[in-house]
Amino acid sequence: MDTTLSIIIPVYNEERTILKILEKIELVVLEQEIKKEIIVVNDCSSDSSEILIQNYLQEKKHLNIRFFSNEINVGKGASIHKGISEATGDYIIIQDADLEYDPREYNILLQPFLDGFADVVYGSRFMGSKPHRILFFWHTVGNKFLTFLSNMMTNLNLTDMETCYKMFSADVLKSLQLQEKRFGFEPEVTAKMARIPNIRIYEVGISYYGRTYKEDKKITWKDGFRAIFCIIKYGLLKL
Repeated sequence: MDTTLSIIIPVYNEERTILKILEKIELVVLEQEIKKEIIVVNDCSSDSSEILIQNYLQEKKHLNIRFFSNEINVGKGASIHKGISEATGDYIIIQDADLEYDPREYNILLQPFLDGFADVVYGSRFMGSKPHRILFFWHTVGNKFLTFLSNMMTNLNLTDMETCYKMFSADVLKSLQLQEKRFGFEPEVTAKMARIPNIRIYEVGISYYGRTYKEDKKITWKDGFRAIFCIIKYGLLKL
């Protein structure tokens, strides 16, 4: 089977974890001999992230890793857009550069595709029996509220719209005209995906090793308000 999974990693000031996540991805063995393509997009980090990535690329020339660097900070969403445009794989997944999500679970998300059921698979932090770090009550309430509001606008029954782990058939994702440059990617892609006729969206349970703000968690309450705006905006607009 000559099939490839493109793994898009947007990076902004992740010097503590970027090498660890790259090493974890390197060790992942995908099911049915699916190949890996790793696309790293550095969003003008002000720490040593880019130097660490460049050194890693020199040491790991045998790996299928492609690196891009934004000249100015344009946001996570814009970095993901760049990764999507450069991806050549049959499937695409977004991987944050921190350690909150486990790349060993790519196979869980891949299975509905390999079984011929899915066009899109969301990895839910709120279902299944995988381990979940216990953190912030209001952060969890906020995530569930955003998912509820998104479901109202899209008529889906997702349990975790804001999850990082979304895997797509590449042709489906590349067909969307995405606009959000920062943290509005999740509600926008969900709203636009839901409008595709006969789209097959699945959800699987995944683990979640969340980090605190002292551990450099970047999303804030302001991003939550932006998400609400995007849910309403893209829920009301046609593709």
